[in-house]
Amino acid sequence: MDYRIQLARRMLANKKGSLIGAVLAVSIGILVIHVNFVIFQGLYDAIIRDLSSYRFGDVRVTDEEQFITKSDIVLVNWFERIPYVEAASPRMGSSASINSTKNGKLIEEFQIPVVGVDPFRDPRVSTVDQTVTEGQYVFSRNSIVVGSLVARDLGGVKVGDNLQVQVTDRRGEDQIRRFLVTGIVNSPGGQGLDTSVIMHIDTLRDMLDRKGETGEILVKLNDPTKADDVKRFFLTSFPNDDFKAETIEESAEEALRGFRSGIAMINMIGYFGMMSSAFAVVTIQMMLVSSKTREVGIMRAIGAKRADILVIFIMQGMMIGALGAGVGTAFGLSYTFYAKESHMSFQGSIPLEVSYNWPNIIQTALMAFALAVIASIYPAFKATKLQPVEAMRYV
Repeated sequence: MDYRIQLARRMLANKKGSLIGAVLAVSIGILVIHVNFVIFQGLYDAIIRDLSSYRFGDVRVTDEEQFITKSDIVLVNWFERIPYVEAASPRMGSSASINSTKNGKLIEEFQIPVVGVDPFRDPRVSTVDQTVTEGQYVFSRNSIVVGSLVARDLGGVKVGDNLQVQVTDRRGEDQIRRFLVTGIVNSPGGQGLDTSVIMHIDTLRDMLDRKGETGEILVKLNDPTKADDVKRFFLTSFPNDDFKAETIEESAEEALRGFRSGIAMINMIGYFGMMSSAFAVVTIQMMLVSSKTREVGIMRAIGAKRADILVIFIMQGMMIGALGAGVGTAFGLSYTFYAKESHMSFQGSIPLEVSYNWPNIIQTALMAFALAVIASIYPAFKATKLQPVEAMRYV
C-alpha cells in the first residue's frame, strides 16, 4: 500500500473525534436528501397514484366536443384487446343541486359534482368502490353513493336516506329525481370523490338526455409505463375522430404543477444543506492540518515533496467522503425501508408511495463524496505551504 495512504489513514485514526465529526457532517447531508425524497417525492407519487386510481386512470380518453358519441362498448372492447390494458370503463360527469331533509329541516347544496359510473366495469379500473366506508357501491339505477364531505354538508346524510337530485339537461330543462343513499365514500388524502356523488351512468345519461353518449373512458394498464404507447396507438387508430387521450400526468397537470415546483425547491434546499456539510469538512480538515504541523514539518525535512503532502490530505478527504457517503446512504436506505414497510402516511392520511430510486441514491452518494474531496483541496494546499523549519517549534 502507498505510504501516503498509510499516513493519511494513521493521521485520521489518531484524531478520531475530528474523523467522526467530518463523517457525520457528510452523512447528515445525505440523510437530509433521502428524507426529503421519501417524504416529498413519496407524497407526489402518492397523489399521482390516487388520482390515477380514483379519477383519471392511467390513460384518459375524452372528446374535444365535450361528449363522446361513439359507443362506449366499442371503445372499451377495443382497449381491452391491447395486451398492456387491464380494463377500461366509461364515465359521465355533470353537476347538480341536491337537497335532503334532516329533522324536518330542508338542506340544499348547489354545484355538487356528479359522477356516472358503470357499476360492473368501474371497479376494474378504479378503487373508488374500495373507499366505501358505509353501505355499498352503486348497484342500481335509483341508488346513489355520497362523498363524505357532501354527506356532512347535507346535515349528516346516512345510508338509507333519500336525496333529491336536480340536474340541467342538454335542452336547459331541470330534471329532478329522488335516490336512495346506498353508500358513503371517504378516501384518505382527499384525492377521491369525497366532494362528489356517484350514480349509475345510465341514470345520469337519462337525466342529461345524453343516451348513447359518454363523458370519458378510463383505461387501467397492467404496465403504467406503457401509457404513452397506448395513447399514441389509440389516437393513430382513430384519426378521424375528435378524441383527446392523456396520461395521468397530463390529465392532472393543473393539480401537479405547483407541487412539482415545491419539490424542486425542497430538493434545492437539501442540496444546499449538503454543500454546507462541505464547509464542515473544510473546518475539520483545517483543524487536522493545524494539529499535524509537527508531522508535516518533519516529513518535509526528510525529503517529502509538496505534492506528497497534498496527496496525503486529499486522501484524507477521500476517506472522509467515502465513509460519510457510505454511512449516510445506509442511514437513508434504512429510513426509506422503514417508511416503505410501515406505510408511512402524510399527516396520518394519504399513505406515501415510497420507492428506491437507485439513480438518485447513487448520484447523492457520489455528490457527497465529490464535495468532501473538493473541500479537502484548500486545507491540503495550506499544508503544502508549511516550511520544514516550522517543525522546530513543536519538537
